[in-house]
Amino acid sequence: MRPAGRTRTAANPRKIALWTAVALVGATGWTLLALARGERVSAAWMVAAALGSYAIGYRFYARFIATRVLRFDRTRATPAERLNDGVDFHPTDRRVLLGHHFAAIAGAGPLVGPVLAAQMGYLPGTIWIIVGVVFAGAVQDMVVLFFSTRRDGRSLGQMAREEIGVLGGAAALLAAFAIMIILLGVLALIIVNALAQSPWGTFSIGMTIPIALLMGFYLRVLRPGRVTEVSLIGVALLLLALIAGRWVADSSWADTFTLEPKTLVIWLVAYGFIASVLPVWTLLAPRDYLSTFMKIGTIGLLAVGVLVTLPDLKMDAVTHFAGRGDGPVFAGSLFPFVFITIACGALSGFHALISSGTTPKMVQKETQIRMIGYGSMLMESFVAVMALVAASIIDPGLYFAMNAPAGVIGDTVQSTSQAVAHLGYSISPDQLAAAAKAVEEHTLLSRTGGAPTLAVGVADIFSQVFGGAGMKAFWYHFAIMFEALFILTALDAGTRVGRFMLQDMLGNVFKPFRRVSWKPGLLLCSAAVVALWGYFLWVGVHEPLGGINQLFPVFGIANQLLAAVALTVCTTLLVKSGRLKWAWITGVPLAWDATVTLTASWQKVFSGDPKVGFFTQRSLYQDAIDAGKVLPPAKNMGDMHTVVTNSTVDGVLSAVLALLIVVVIADAARVCVRHVRNPAATRLSEAPYKESAIVAPAGLLASKEEKAELAAAERSGP
Repeated sequence: MRPAGRTRTAANPRKIALWTAVALVGATGWTLLALARGERVSAAWMVAAALGSYAIGYRFYARFIATRVLRFDRTRATPAERLNDGVDFHPTDRRVLLGHHFAAIAGAGPLVGPVLAAQMGYLPGTIWIIVGVVFAGAVQDMVVLFFSTRRDGRSLGQMAREEIGVLGGAAALLAAFAIMIILLGVLALIIVNALAQSPWGTFSIGMTIPIALLMGFYLRVLRPGRVTEVSLIGVALLLLALIAGRWVADSSWADTFTLEPKTLVIWLVAYGFIASVLPVWTLLAPRDYLSTFMKIGTIGLLAVGVLVTLPDLKMDAVTHFAGRGDGPVFAGSLFPFVFITIACGALSGFHALISSGTTPKMVQKETQIRMIGYGSMLMESFVAVMALVAASIIDPGLYFAMNAPAGVIGDTVQSTSQAVAHLGYSISPDQLAAAAKAVEEHTLLSRTGGAPTLAVGVADIFSQVFGGAGMKAFWYHFAIMFEALFILTALDAGTRVGRFMLQDMLGNVFKPFRRVSWKPGLLLCSAAVVALWGYFLWVGVHEPLGGINQLFPVFGIANQLLAAVALTVCTTLLVKSGRLKWAWITGVPLAWDATVTLTASWQKVFSGDPKVGFFTQRSLYQDAIDAGKVLPPAKNMGDMHTVVTNSTVDGVLSAVLALLIVVVIADAARVCVRHVRNPAATRLSEAPYKESAIVAPAGLLASKEEKAELAAAERSGP
């Protein structure tokens, strides 16, 4: 007998044919990527493998989790409906919220991580990005969002404290907040580096703020519910801002928008505070929604450009650095460091903070969680795939010339050409000079960090489709500005989430902080969060080896350790909520992520290679200090002492974070075992059921039944 409310529908031959075709396209892409050796492979097959896998994963795996495992309840009121205060809790149209959530999670990781990981070849990164997102990253985001929505939008750390216990919860709270500050500081530093001395980028990105305020007012006051109208207005104004940015850069206004890094730090701190305290509908949600149009539009056009131009993947499928672990871009073996380097494109702990931060306080219906949680992560993963494509279609010699540090390749095109030849690749001095001239840059040597390499790849594809070689410089600088916008939307949402986390932590001591819209707590915690990451950013801008630069080496590991916390909380909640047989859905990704990150942490702390191990690096530089020598990247004895301090701090921090995560996992295992032995003694912190009065579709497009329901609700009136 079938459960009530479930009907069996006849197989639709048209749908069967469609999904068979999708599966065949994806399988063909995977086959060519995996088996082709010694011959050119088109980047279009990477796009095919990704899109085919995403479609199958979303249609079947995500649907299975939503309906069979989590069992979304369309009749249950969400926190946005029950606790609507117009500041943090606000039922938000699913299309706007999808844009906000995607913009908030899509930071630096999917853009630069895959570019750096291309050092190992295009195949390892492609496998991890696509397989990892379908079975780990998107699952984590959706499950965390579901459980947080069921708990009044509780933060990840607070859920850990309430569901795991005092010890594991305290460890999770401390680890999550510390990692969040590191992540925000790193994101802010990347933005400063991208916008410094760039009037075009500064003007265009600055204009998104008044445009977003207009959109928020329009949707809230002038024309409520008219999402299509406000979208068209916003996109038109955004395109105008992008075009006007270049006009400004070539005009007398250029000096006004040409900002020094120190000035940008002040503006970023002020913006982060304001975005954190304003009602979510005024700035944060519409700005992120607006940014999504540019993000998805650019990545979509890039995919179309790949399908039109059919560029070959020039990077090897697997390079010799994968086995040797001595690559010039980053040191370490393929396992575990490719998985740490790529991070956000496949699995990211930062996403769990957004999924338990702003988004669960805004979602209208539980049935929208699949599209917002799982769907947004697939979108970000595709960004990572396109970043890997951009890095893999350029000449490998140019790739290593751009991403190897100056200490490896020197500072001239002649020395770089020789150094690249020693790495096993070739590029002439004239080719290096021509590449820089084509994008109107003085030099492309040692443009590390991934962002400039991505911009070169994007410019190469776009210039073949739009404008020819004469437009290559335009597309290069457009891509640099695009990357800054991409990252800034994660910074403002992350700051607000950091405020929620701090309020939850302090709420355990002083209960009024638990009310996230309590004005004194809101202002105090927002100021504290921006002050923390702003301090590290300010010092980092003033001192090349200090501040957030000091913590940059632990960025990737910290992010993946945070994912381990999120997956641990998810697995614990699956067990405690009577879903033990489905605990493998998050338990298997947890086992993999814990293995990868704890292995990486061990190597970063104890490896005897000074390029990998922090303490070995510390000993190397301390011995040099004792001998009166100066080693790069230090330029004097002061820098040498700074490197020793940084290595010590990074080593200790890596060990402490890893230990905290081990405590969280061990305490969660204890709770799960206790529940299995005595389920009746388990207490869940889930909010009580209340029937929902909101009528809204589950996906982007309303089904036939949903349209009828919407029409009936409209006829009945308020």
